[in-house]
Amino acid sequence: MSTELITQLGYVVASGLFIFGLKMLGSPATARRGNMFSALGMLVAIVAALLDQGIVDFTWIVAGMLVGGAIGAVAARAVAMTSMPEMVALFNGLGGAASLLVGWSALSPDSGTITLVTIVLSILIGGVTLTGSLIAYGKLSEKIGSGAITFSGQQIVNSLVVIGILGGAVMFCLNPTDPNWLYLVIGLALLFGIMAVIPIGGADMPVVISLLNSYSGLAACAAGFAINNNALIVAGSLVGASGIILTQIMCKAMNRSLSNVLFSGFASVSNEETVVEGEIKPITADDAYYVLEAATNVAIIPGYGMAVAQAQHVVKELTELLEKNGCEVNFGIHPVAGRMPGHMNVLLAEADVPYDQLLEMDEINPRMETVDVAIVIGANDVVNPAAREVESSPIYGMPVINVADARTVFVLKRSMASGFAGIENPLFYKENTRMLFGDAKESIATLVREFS
Repeated sequence: MSTELITQLGYVVASGLFIFGLKMLGSPATARRGNMFSALGMLVAIVAALLDQGIVDFTWIVAGMLVGGAIGAVAARAVAMTSMPEMVALFNGLGGAASLLVGWSALSPDSGTITLVTIVLSILIGGVTLTGSLIAYGKLSEKIGSGAITFSGQQIVNSLVVIGILGGAVMFCLNPTDPNWLYLVIGLALLFGIMAVIPIGGADMPVVISLLNSYSGLAACAAGFAINNNALIVAGSLVGASGIILTQIMCKAMNRSLSNVLFSGFASVSNEETVVEGEIKPITADDAYYVLEAATNVAIIPGYGMAVAQAQHVVKELTELLEKNGCEVNFGIHPVAGRMPGHMNVLLAEADVPYDQLLEMDEINPRMETVDVAIVIGANDVVNPAAREVESSPIYGMPVINVADARTVFVLKRSMASGFAGIENPLFYKENTRMLFGDAKESIATLVREFS
């Protein structure tokens, strides 16, 4: 069997593993196996690609795989769940950087027009993904301000950058021997990645992460065309398409268009201060226990605050104790809860919460009127009734989990500080809401001790 045939068979096997792995990632019950299938597919693709190179020195390649694998393993083990969105942003950025370098390395004196176009695309999309992901990382980690960064004439600057990119790309394809045009495209692509993400507020980061994930796939696909590698084309297409689909799901969950998310930072958004009537009614963990002890139906709504408090394991303990007490317990998962798509699912899966207890927003909302107690753990914007009640609110019209419809609502927060979107939450002042202040992990641990 020839090396060429073995290589192509390897690409077919790798593509099949990618597809099966992606399918498995669609369900929390099979996501771990899907990740393993996809990783195995990538290993097969790498080995097949190396076989296709003929006689090469594998010393540095093997060394790079070992060092990279070790770094990845240590990082995956060490990263806190609160930092998972930042890691995903960095992964997207590194994928973009890799595509930029692969496209650049494919440039040769005898490159045809089609090859030059694919090289420009891989460099352009890869550069935008790299710097855009770094800005997203900075916003998520709060190393830079999480709010939208805008300035006068921003649209004009962005338009000039885009015109410069297009002009530089055309001139490079016409004069590939002049490297200055390529350097111009690379520089402007890196600049545009920054300019595209800075006007997007932190509350929209789940959309940005999924979109940048799509960009990294599209960049890989273009790089695959540039070096004529079928496995890279398939893998990039899958990532690009799935990222776009996920982006649309995120936008639908916020009842906003993608263009509104990307460009609303340029607009003058009405953000009048919401006038909230009522008073805060605190409750202690001891008193909350008596209410929960009598409950027969409890809904738990997790948010980013649960990740910060690392409370997912003690929440699982409370769930088990409530069930032993004859109570039905479900979790309401909003698509944009946390700071990346599926953030709450990852947290609860780590604590081995049964998958059939995780209900999406459309499933939990019709049941909310029959819920005795809704426990909101660190969520804010995704349970904010202003989205339904206050037309002047920036999130008006966004679908939220209707916890205010439950008979009693416990909100676990450290303080009265607003959520990531910086919006006042009328839920805290509702007649049926009780505020349980303090560290969420400690508060729930107190409830666990009371039940025990």
